[in-house]
Amino acid sequence: MAQTLDVASVLEVLRPVEDPELRKSLVELNMIRNVKIDGGNVSFTLVLTTPACPLREFIVEDCERAVKTLPGVEAIAVEVTAEPPQQKQLPDRQGIDGVKNIIAVSSGKGGVGKSTVAVNVAVALAQSGAKVGLIDADIYGPNTLIMLGLSDAQVNVQQGSQGEVLEPAFNYGVKLVSMGFLIDKDQPVIWRGPMLNGIIRQFLYQVQWGDLDYLLVDMPPGTGDAQLTLAQAVPMAGAVIVTTPQTVALSDARRGLRMFQQLQVPILGIVENMSYFIPPDRPDQQYDIFGSGGGKRTSEELGLPLLGCVPLEIPLREGGDRGIPIVIEAPTSASAKALTSVAQNIAARVSVAALAS
Repeated sequence: MAQTLDVASVLEVLRPVEDPELRKSLVELNMIRNVKIDGGNVSFTLVLTTPACPLREFIVEDCERAVKTLPGVEAIAVEVTAEPPQQKQLPDRQGIDGVKNIIAVSSGKGGVGKSTVAVNVAVALAQSGAKVGLIDADIYGPNTLIMLGLSDAQVNVQQGSQGEVLEPAFNYGVKLVSMGFLIDKDQPVIWRGPMLNGIIRQFLYQVQWGDLDYLLVDMPPGTGDAQLTLAQAVPMAGAVIVTTPQTVALSDARRGLRMFQQLQVPILGIVENMSYFIPPDRPDQQYDIFGSGGGKRTSEELGLPLLGCVPLEIPLREGGDRGIPIVIEAPTSASAKALTSVAQNIAARVSVAALAS
């Protein structure tokens, strides 16, 4: 029996088209909406689970190819939007109103470029159209305000029904709170654990975050009070572990990873930073300053995704010092492309975890 061109037939031919990450039908996932027929013109809305979807164009092409098999189709118009899923709430942990997914960016040791990864991933997600916030939870060494060009920014403190409420600073599409906004530039933070616990909870619950698709938390190195506070306070979409390829960094990264697992926080994957050095005068050369392949070996041993390998380039460091993230200043550079891919992979993993829960 010949197919007719109507809404039912469009949905039927689109039913076999699957989301590549979720491995489920777009129709069954309610990702195909607002199907309209006007003569031979077919239009519909494709609702992705993240605006940072790395396979967006492939999904659109698969949809168009399927609809073209129907008789009488002359033109196809696909409007693409995104609705990141809400992370599952837990009865013993208090969520943040309006915040869909909370992601920890962590490392076992300092000096691996964790803050650089967190800042650039946050900006890359914002560039994709997502609503993004960033907490600088490294209370003793707050640096993200420098990397986001907010060194001179001021945050407003208002009195609310639940006490003081902070209004986050904003740049490059990212809302930011940091201890650096609350102290003088050279003032050390000499605190014990309970005070650290208090300021992190304030950054979580006493900030005007508004609606956010992703709230990234740049953690301090190690496995201490900050990690414990975060994991026990809020339902988390997962943790991203940043390491360099060298054995010492990988050993500490594994400890940090195991800590989150023991606290029942999903591990979204591993990012290998400083994978190799690209000299500015010889961009076709690569030097494995910190070794090679450590992140891949560790991800394979632990059965976790390798979210990406980020090369070390001088403009990456320069951009951080000047407050212009590399994904903004040099988006076609090797490190910017790698960081953008890391952001896309994180978003995809979050969507899979949320829809599977």
